Amino acid sequence: MSIIILFTAVSIAKVLLALSMMLVVVRIFIGPRAQDRIVALDASYIIAMLLLVTFGIGSGRTVYFEAALVIGLLGFVSTVALAKFLMRGEVIE
Repeated sequence: MSIIILFTAVSIAKVLLALSMMLVVVRIFIGPRAQDRIVALDASYIIAMLLLVTFGIGSGRTVYFEAALVIGLLGFVSTVALAKFLMRGEVIE
């Protein structure tokens, strides 16, 4: 019984995360300002990380968790670099 509940919850989470990823992609392309696009990019890497975690839970393989960790680290660094670029116009001082 609990395996069925887990499979259903993971499937629902995958569908909802895919739907939210589509909405974020729309915001990236339509966003009126660069700040909106950066926030949408930040949300997209978080959603991608969560999708990988749900794939890892569903399959039971650890490679998805490691990939999610790498995406989380690189996404944070890229968001900070883009925000700094928007503030000052240069990334490396």
